[in-house]
Amino acid sequence: MPTSSNYFHLHLVSDSTGETLITVARAVAAQYANVTPVEHVYPLVRSQKQLDRVLDEIEEAPGIVLFTLLEKDLVSRLEDKCKAINVPSLSIIGPVMQLFEAYLGAATTGRVGAQHVLNAEYFKRIDALNYTMIHDDGQHVEGLEEADVVLVGVSRTSKTPTSIYLANRGIRTANVPLVPGIPVPAQLETLTRPLVVSLHATPERLIQIRQNRLLSMGAESGSGSDSYTDRQSVTEEVAFARKLSAKHDWPLLDVTRRSIEETAAAIMKLYSDRQRNRPPE
Repeated sequence: MPTSSNYFHLHLVSDSTGETLITVARAVAAQYANVTPVEHVYPLVRSQKQLDRVLDEIEEAPGIVLFTLLEKDLVSRLEDKCKAINVPSLSIIGPVMQLFEAYLGAATTGRVGAQHVLNAEYFKRIDALNYTMIHDDGQHVEGLEEADVVLVGVSRTSKTPTSIYLANRGIRTANVPLVPGIPVPAQLETLTRPLVVSLHATPERLIQIRQNRLLSMGAESGSGSDSYTDRQSVTEEVAFARKLSAKHDWPLLDVTRRSIEETAAAIMKLYSDRQRNRPPE
């Protein structure tokens, strides 16, 4: 148990990709601002030999052990080893599976990686990703009507990463930049099927992000980028985007203090509500 150190070892052991473990572990670790986890991720642990390596590393760097293993022999051996060297361990899906089993009155199938099977939902996500990549940053506007969601906003409002996140959830997402002085595509103003969401941020936040972007690209002041970070120009951009959104009655979403995940969750809520209230075709 860490005392004076500001880090701890976090061992994540999975018989699949480890995505579930990583998501849960990081969500909890984020609540502890003064300590940082040193992650040791072990995906696809499905044999005793593979577990041997994991146990050796846990013993060398003791810490919290979280796991999603379905093979009972592997679980028992891992738990026994953790008890022997006095480190805490916890099955992330075990209690949930027990709850399901008690409620449903049925045993689990025990299929490793069952959530990653190549089913219709999987291919829907792949299709959404393909669509989203093709329709990024205002490209191929002739296909906007085929989208589920269209994101609009000025530069640096996280349109592209949010679009990709939504596509990973199976939502076909396009995004179109709003630039003062440049007319928006006619196709955007006549959409009927997709949900159009306008992303906004405060001028201060946009200027900060844009300055960091320019620095990362090695651009210097006076190289044609002044208006990109000029407060008056950015304020006018934001006002233009808000006015255009109000004209078309597009939902406004302030992303100033939102992460990509939070922005996507808010959009998915809007999309779900719209689908639920839409009359059947």
